[in-house]
Amino acid sequence: MKISSAEFVKSSSKLAECPPADKPEYAFIGRSNVGKSSLINAIVGRKDLAKTSGQPGKTQLINHFVINKSWCLVDLPGYGYAKVSQTSRKQWQGMIDQYLNKRESLMAVFVLVDGRIEPQKSDLDFITKWASTGLPIIVVMTKTDKLSGPKLEAAIETYKKTLLETWEELPPFFITSAVSHLGTDLILNQIEEWNGAFEAQ
Repeated sequence: MKISSAEFVKSSSKLAECPPADKPEYAFIGRSNVGKSSLINAIVGRKDLAKTSGQPGKTQLINHFVINKSWCLVDLPGYGYAKVSQTSRKQWQGMIDQYLNKRESLMAVFVLVDGRIEPQKSDLDFITKWASTGLPIIVVMTKTDKLSGPKLEAAIETYKKTLLETWEELPPFFITSAVSHLGTDLILNQIEEWNGAFEAQ
């Protein structure tokens, strides 16, 4: 899939404020500081579509972007560490849960995990929770350009082995880098396939 246009639509603080659910959409989420905004920008070929920040917890709303005027990419707030109050975190969690549970046009969730660190409980809990609802989950390993060949292979093996402790078979698993654009074409190919399924409905 080639990206011909990518436009910010709106930010929403709750499901009821989201744009009409008339296009297939794909949510991106991960622990704070996992490189989500950088990867989103790499996928769509823009430097500043999603705002990047060195400060964890920068994304605090449901952000919709329309791509090629035909599907939506959704940037969700991160989970895990962020310099915000417990009250704010609970509000985010409620907002995310409502969106993931009830958004009719949501086709899949891309869960970003940092390839440089061992599997984190918050990531595994999120993946297990939402996969159990039947929501399609794709695991996306980020920042792999920072790992040498053997270290990357070991990180991938460790993550897959950990997932297989609770999964009978692995969910789709993509290796990516926002720097080299590794894996962005595979993500777009997967989205294109699901777009076809949405249109067939």
